[in-house]
Amino acid sequence: MAASPAYSLGLGGDVFREDPSMQPASTPLWRESLFGLDLLALLVSPTYYFGCGVPRGRGEPVVVVPGFLATDASLAELHGWLARIGYRVYFSNIGRNADCPDHIAGTLLDTVRLAHQETGQRVRVIGHSLGGMLARSVALDYPEHVAGVISMGSPFRDSVRAHPIILAAASSLRGARRNGGGIGANIRSTCFSGHCTCAFTKNMIAPEAYKVPHFAIYSKVDGVVEWQSCREDDDTLNDEVNSTHVGLAFHPAAYRAIGRRLREMPS
Repeated sequence: MAASPAYSLGLGGDVFREDPSMQPASTPLWRESLFGLDLLALLVSPTYYFGCGVPRGRGEPVVVVPGFLATDASLAELHGWLARIGYRVYFSNIGRNADCPDHIAGTLLDTVRLAHQETGQRVRVIGHSLGGMLARSVALDYPEHVAGVISMGSPFRDSVRAHPIILAAASSLRGARRNGGGIGANIRSTCFSGHCTCAFTKNMIAPEAYKVPHFAIYSKVDGVVEWQSCREDDDTLNDEVNSTHVGLAFHPAAYRAIGRRLREMPS
């Protein structure tokens, strides 16, 4: 997200007007219909079944975090693969990722603390899309619990530049909450915007320097978010994968990048 000017929220009008932190992008959403090819590539890959060419873990704790509107089930393949190559893996336990991001980050922190307590080791956190942004927020605020972060297709820099359908979905969550819908019980009127003053928004708009390793996996054919927003300034921290946005969660090239980056994190 990009830094946004100060706004007064008490003067009436649309508080989301001219929000530079959320911008529509002309990403080719149709590409996401090809995510099945990414899954097929995983299911025929020796990397997936045998961990070929990937460094093994030694029981280090890893928490995996799903993307916007998804649940932990979307990362079942990744969870199982990480366990097979030697890591102690935890689902995020955040439920559906369709609530106030700051609230969800707090729930994720509970899981990270549990993994830290049970293993006596700092935790590696891997997040897909919005899940990667949540992981980064926790890492920024609680480096004593986190050994490192890997984000996959997470628009953590400049601004959230996403397909208009994705921005409309976020707006719908705010509307559902205002209209008494059952989803997003903790959503506030400023959620999913740069107008919010919560810790999550601060960590995306104006983050402090990271105290832990942080890596980014991205795809130039991402149909959901602009890939330029998903990369670190330092290109040595980036891994490019030829995948759909959805498919980043189960593409064999992404798994190989994850395996390599996990070994670069301190024990």
